[in-house]
Amino acid sequence: MPDRDAVQRLLGEILRFLTVGGLATAVSFLGFNALVHGTLIGGAPLHEQPLAAYVLVNVVAGLVAYMGMRMWAFQQRKGDDSIQSVVRFFALGAATMLIPVVCLAFSRYVLGLSSAWADNVSANVIGLGVSTIARFWVFRRYVFLDVAPSHLPDC
Repeated sequence: MPDRDAVQRLLGEILRFLTVGGLATAVSFLGFNALVHGTLIGGAPLHEQPLAAYVLVNVVAGLVAYMGMRMWAFQQRKGDDSIQSVVRFFALGAATMLIPVVCLAFSRYVLGLSSAWADNVSANVIGLGVSTIARFWVFRRYVFLDVAPSHLPDC
């Protein structure tokens, strides 16, 4: 059973992860809505390519997330800054990004919904909510490895 300090470290890690994720989500959300719906920029240059726009802005958001997680959220965890670690981060991030992409595609192409509201609920609420849980687990488990010894629970 984890001790009180271990639980506090885990909770701190979760809060830092969610903070960094929130910043990356803001980048993604604002970028997607600007490119697909013209929010804040007037025109919508990728209005007809919502999946491409979603992937593009999430690459940028992924860079923000990696830096925030490496430098702050998981700073106490060992982790090499090798190419392998970065590749693992982006490969696992891309794999978990499939969740909101599938939700967006289902909403757009199966349900026929294309409003900003429908796009955001499907991709940025439902899809992102599920993928956030998956990302926390895979990043802790496979990218930002625990320092030894530790008593943090392995979610």
